This record gives sequence, C-alpha cells and structure tokens, in this order.
Amino acid sequence: MIHQMKLQKDFFEKIESGEQTIEIRLFDEKRKALRVGDIIEFSKLPSLHKKIQVKILELLHYESFENLIKDFGMKFFGYNQEFLIDSFLKNLYNIYTKDDEKQFGVLGIKLKVLQ
Repeated sequence: MIHQMKLQKDFFEKIESGEQTIEIRLFDEKRKALRVGDIIEFSKLPSLHKKIQVKILELLHYESFENLIKDFGMKFFGYNQEFLIDSFLKNLYNIYTKDDEKQFGVLGIKLKVLQ
C-alpha cells in the first residue's frame, strides 16, 4: 500500500539524503494504517511538487517523543549527537501538541529511501 504524507523542507531533505532514517509522527488514525513493507510518498512543503518514496522497515510505538528520541539518539533523526534533545523536542511541539502526544502516543517510522 502507498501512503501520502507531507514533510517540512528540512526533514524532507534529511530523509532524501539518507541522514534521517526515522520519521516521527503521532500514532493517530492515519498512522494506524501503516504496515511494515508499505510505501510512503512524502511531498515537500510548501509547494508539494517534489516527492520521494520510502519503504517502511519498522514501526516503533512510544508514549512520548522524548522516550523515542532517547532510545535511538539524534543521529537517526538527521542530527549529530551534540544537537540538544530539548531543542529537537521544542521543534516537535511547534508541530504537535503535548495533549495530542498524550492522546495518541508516538510512532517512529524506520524507513529506507527508494531509488
């Protein structure tokens, strides 16, 4: 199955280059349909014209963004280890609310870019 998702420019480019191998999302109704082996087609914001496809290798379920990040480290999200987790979390909470995180939980999508 092919799923459609949008990505901010920075995250799109990190996934496209192979720097980021885990995408973080809320485990909402849309993400509950994801299965290992499925394809996600990411569209780059804001224009949505540029697209990449990735294969889902693993689905990682967590209660919080912080727990997921601490388990895997910053390199899986396209940052060096010195990048502060607090800064990364602050950026995530500009996209998602803590109430949504608590309500839905968190999903890490381990992925591989398809050529």
